[in-house]
This record gives sequence, structure tokens and C-alpha cells, in this order.
Amino acid sequence: MELLRPEATVLSLGDRVLSFDREGRLYHYFREGETFKRALDGSLHLRYREGERRRKRLAPEEALGVYREVLALAEAHLRDERRREEVLRWTPEGLLDPTPYRRAYAWPISILPPDAYLSVVLQATTGCTWNRCAFCSFYQDRPFQKRGPEAFREHIQAVLALLGRGRLLRRGVFLADGNALALSEPLLPFLELVRAHFPGEPVMGFLDLFTGLKKAPSWWERLGDLGLRRVYLGLETGHAPLLALLQKPGHPKEALPLVRTLKRAGLSVGVILMVGVGGRPFREAHFRESLALLSELPLGPEDLVYLSPFQEDPHTPYARLGLPPLEDLEGELKAWVRALRALGLKAGRYDIREFLY
Repeated sequence: MELLRPEATVLSLGDRVLSFDREGRLYHYFREGETFKRALDGSLHLRYREGERRRKRLAPEEALGVYREVLALAEAHLRDERRREEVLRWTPEGLLDPTPYRRAYAWPISILPPDAYLSVVLQATTGCTWNRCAFCSFYQDRPFQKRGPEAFREHIQAVLALLGRGRLLRRGVFLADGNALALSEPLLPFLELVRAHFPGEPVMGFLDLFTGLKKAPSWWERLGDLGLRRVYLGLETGHAPLLALLQKPGHPKEALPLVRTLKRAGLSVGVILMVGVGGRPFREAHFRESLALLSELPLGPEDLVYLSPFQEDPHTPYARLGLPPLEDLEGELKAWVRALRALGLKAGRYDIREFLY
């Protein structure tokens, strides 16, 4: 059975389901318990269960084999003439080729919040203004730089060329990289350009506590007028000694005035906490003080609290601390979810291993 949606072409073949964007590129392929997803850079990623959930990026030859299989299924079963033309103009090699992606993005997209996975990412900046958190390796491969307005315009045009009609799958604009909302006046022409190219689309972005507190309430209202709708705060923990250990600037309590200001400006907020960070030595204080802080934040039904199961990167300063990890991270996550729901907060899982752009 073929489903011809405005934003996608879907083939349902019993134990196999294939989804293509309107450029005809594979987006998703389900095959007998295995889920393949193609990233915009052409790489193919597999999700499957082997006791627990597992993930891997396929080697190029493996990816080419799956792409050949998918195109053969499309040729055999896709009947609509226009959609056949969209899909079958691709070759396996064309689907794998990262060149179009690299024309649009000078650096990889390192991470997004889960509700922004299908946004259009625009790199107003590259890197992170701080980039010294002990646990983070997302931006170690690049310096912090901001684009000029003309370079940003060219970037937008390159991204639109990459997406083509695949843009129909996407909702909203995420202003990257790690802390693009830290910019002051240079942010304004970026938002004007976003509004001109993506009229009516909500804009989202990351923000750190330290930078956010330096902005006047009128600043956030101004950004809201230009399309900003949601701000994501990497709070990580409500326990100040643990935050200091993580080498993240600021104090958890600084989230209180910042969130109040953002809410008064009409913005929604995504608060991110890392469950399991600090391991067993910090477990109780991290849980207790994070929940106490959340109970004070003026969060409403339009806001999110993301719980991120902590993944220790062996190449970070955090790993060298040697903190013993929690024995049951999934059980700890469930305890956090129950506690958040008891507070009337909307909780979601934010597993960085699931991210794919």
C-alpha cells in the first residue's frame, strides 16, 4: 500500500515500511524489527534490539546495500508516476554522497532537543561560547564563531537547496550551534533573515544561565516579536556543588529569575537535566535539589522538562574523575519521571544517542 502524503511518500509492505521525503530521498525504513534512518549527510543508522536497544552507524558498503534494497522495493511497488520519478531518480551512491550536506553545513549538527529533531537547523554560530563543561564533547572540534549577516543569508540558501521539497517534512527553525542565543545585537539581523525565509515558523535555540541573566526582560520580548518561541536551558542539576564539578558557570538558583523573565516575555522553556550525572556519590543530592528547584520554576503546560540519561564520554575531564555510575540508570529515570509528574510537570526523555539530523 502506498500513502501519498503532501510531505512524504510511504510504502507499507507488510513487515516492511519505507518513507521518502518529497525530494525522493529515503528517510525511514522499517524491516522485520530493524529501523534504518538516513541522515541528511547520507549516512545510514540502524536501531535494533538485542536484549537492550542498540544503535550503530552503518559502514558505507553496508549502507549502499540497504539503499539498493530500498530502491528495488520502490521500483517494484510504487505505482504513482510522480512519486516514482521522485524516488527512482536517486542511485545508492547519490543517497550516500555527503557533498550536498557539506555545502550547507561547515560543521556537523552535534545535538538538538528531541522536539526539534525535525526542525530546520541554521548555524548562526558554530561552536559554543563556553565550551569548557567537563562532561561535554559536542563542540570540541570547532572554535566559536558567528557568521556575518551576508554569510548567514548564503548559509540559509545552501540549506534550502539541500532540503529542497524535503523541507515539507520539517517544522520550525533551530538556531544553532550550542549557544547562539548568547549573541546580543548581532542576533537581530539573523532573526530577520529567518523570518523572511521561513515566515511564520517558530524559532528555537539553546541558552545558558549565565548569558541569559545578563539580558533585560525587554530583550526577550523583542526576540519573541521576531519569532523566537522556545528557549532550552541546559540546567543539568539543581545541586550547586555538582554543577561546579561539571565546570558549568552559574548557580542553579539563577534559573529562577531567568525562567520568570522568559515566561513573562511569552516564551516557552525546555529545561534539561542529566539523570545519573555525578554517579552514586551525588545521586541523592542531585535528585532532591533538582526537584526542589523545579518545583519553584513557573513552568506551565507548554513547557518541557527533559531528562537525559547521562552518557559518560571517556575523552572528557568528567571521565577522569572516576565517579562510580548508578547501577540502574533506567530505574532512576523512572523515579525522576514519577516525581516530575507528581509536580504536575511535563517530562520527556532526551537520549543523546538517538539524535540524528
